[in-house]
Order: sequence, then structure tokens, then C-alpha cells
Amino acid sequence: MADLTLTTFDWVPEMPRGFVRDLRVRWALEEAALPYRVASVPFGDRGAAHLAHQPFGQVPWLTDGDLSIFESGAILLHLGERSEALMLVDPRGRSEATKWVFAALNSVEMASLPWAMSKFMGHADDTPAWRFVDEFLKLRLKRMEAVLAGREWLAESFSVADILMADVLRPVDRFDGLADSPACRAYLTRATARPAFAKAHADQMAHFAAADAARKSRP
Repeated sequence: MADLTLTTFDWVPEMPRGFVRDLRVRWALEEAALPYRVASVPFGDRGAAHLAHQPFGQVPWLTDGDLSIFESGAILLHLGERSEALMLVDPRGRSEATKWVFAALNSVEMASLPWAMSKFMGHADDTPAWRFVDEFLKLRLKRMEAVLAGREWLAESFSVADILMADVLRPVDRFDGLADSPACRAYLTRATARPAFAKAHADQMAHFAAADAARKSRP
């Protein structure tokens, strides 16, 4: 049995499917060809056992032997230590990938998430709050355009930084937010064309589809 266990929700509503963050971990595990199994916790009952692993009541978390790791960035950095497919070996390359991990999560996602959430919830309208969110994202995308116009991946080769950055950009692209950012869109297309992403995405969707079937079969 694999000693790596990825835990996600047993079910989620339709809207976030394909975007739940266990996808990032699935993608990394598939890129590295590391054996793992998937466990689940109830979406509607986030009790003490859940909070012991993820204090905010979210998913995913990864158990690796006697280690339990939460937050997708921390999980991917941990997996990068296990596989050269996920993290460059030389100090300069490792530093480059690591800084872009934090940039994806701190500089870009802090702009992309409120923008995408507003779109998801239908709250994108002509108000000062929305205009601030929209302009903030546009500024971040402008900076990323300059970076991605001159490179294939964020570091010398594909790494966990690209998994995170691509997944941060995916919800923006879902609502056509990359229409004026061709380098960002091309980068996202390259990343999501990788077989490991396709497998991870299909597996997440199948996981929640199976949960739907199980719910329907209950008396």
C-alpha cells in the first residue's frame, strides 16, 4: 500500500468541481509517478478529526508516513523533495522554483481569488469594490505577462511552481480573464496540456461523480 494518502472531500457542489485544490496535489503526484491513495472526509461535517489535520476545515492534506501536511503549497514543496520531476536539484534552480511557488500563492492568487469568487457568485458589477478587484488582477497579470513572454516555465524546467501558478490562473481563464494576457493564456495552455494534469482533473471529476451516484443510491 502506498504510504502517501491524499485526503479531500467526499463530495462538493457542482460549481467548484475541477477547481478543488486536491487537484494540485493529484497533478504533482501524477507528474512524479508517485503511488498514492485518496481518502475523503465529509463535506458537511468538519469535525475534530478533520481539524486535527487541517485547522481551517479545508482540503487537501497529505499524509506521508507519520507526517500530516496541509496547505497545497506546503504539500507541493514536500513532494518536490521526493521527486526531481517536481523540483530542480541545483541550488539556483531550486531557489527559482521556490520563489515562484510563493509568488503564485501570495502575489497572484491574492488578486485572482477574489476576482474569480466574485465571478462565481455573480457579484462582478460596476461598483468601486469590483473595480478595485478587477484592476488589482489586471496589474498582477500585466506583471506576469512580462515574465511569461520570455520563458516556457517559471524556472529552468517544469516544477511545482508551474502547477501552482497554472492552477491559480485557471479560474481566471474560466471567466475569460486572460483574454488580454496572451502569454499567460499560452502558458496555461502548455501546463494543462500535460498528461498528468488531464489525469488529475479526470480523477477529481470522477471522484465527485461517484459521490453523486452513491447519494442517489441511498434509500
